[in-house]
Amino acid sequence: MRILFMGTPDFALFSLRALVEAGEQVIGVVTQPDKPKGRGYTLTPPPVKVYASERGIPVYQPEKVKDGSFDGTLRELAPDVCVVAAYGKLLPESILTIPKYGCINIHGSLLPEYRGAAPMQRAIIDGKKMTGVTIQQMALGMDTGDILFMRETEIGENDNFEDIHDRLGVLGAEALLETLKLLREGKLDPVKQDESLATYAAKIEKADCVLDFSRPARELHNQIRGMSPFPLAFTRLPSGSMLKVTSAEVVAEDGEGPTGQVTSLDGGIVVQCGKGKIRLTGVLPEGKGRMPAADFVRGRKVAEGDILK
Repeated sequence: MRILFMGTPDFALFSLRALVEAGEQVIGVVTQPDKPKGRGYTLTPPPVKVYASERGIPVYQPEKVKDGSFDGTLRELAPDVCVVAAYGKLLPESILTIPKYGCINIHGSLLPEYRGAAPMQRAIIDGKKMTGVTIQQMALGMDTGDILFMRETEIGENDNFEDIHDRLGVLGAEALLETLKLLREGKLDPVKQDESLATYAAKIEKADCVLDFSRPARELHNQIRGMSPFPLAFTRLPSGSMLKVTSAEVVAEDGEGPTGQVTSLDGGIVVQCGKGKIRLTGVLPEGKGRMPAADFVRGRKVAEGDILK
């Protein structure tokens, strides 16, 4: 089949690479425009563009797709199917209907749970024990299309966003190849989503990163995992400087005390929570690099009795 791939970040790269290595006929890649990054605001291409360009696959970077300006190009390419993975823009009905078999999407959750922009992070933050990928037939609306294929995986006690991102990237690529095989054989059995079970995974905002130590230790542990390695949850030291947290562990599930108080510096920074205690084991101080919390403690930047805000 003639496959047009639409995707932008590293998560999409797992599936594009799988298509190429499996010998599928990838006729082109559609991705977001290059964006300025870093202190020098250097114009940087998306990972998908870099990979496609190195292999001589034509790359298209339309500024907009909802206004119909890309429809003509899509008709000329005449794909049998569009494969979409974290492209970053909602597709209009015209694009969904031009390919013979429409557009299929690789989504990082077990739909209809966690529709939206941040399904992996939200599942970890919510303390879920299971997640997975869904291959869905795209329809108008946010991740509302029929389910074509699913793969599940456990979320471990200390799995963070990076762990789940990479694991689901691999699972998504495997599920995609299986879906395409079933599509060619005419064996796909689409299943409508149960709208009563739908939940929404909103984009991560700065407010989501603030550590509120009046909450239970377990919830804070999940929040820190869901934000690591990016954008990172944070607190503030008594000096007012920001302290981002890269990793942590629950010390105690029960027990109360002055919330936010540093109760021990044994093996890291142990903080009293609304319920239980949490040990910050990895940190990113302002103006510094990532380091073990024990190294930060040795620099005498925090002391027992301090209140983290």
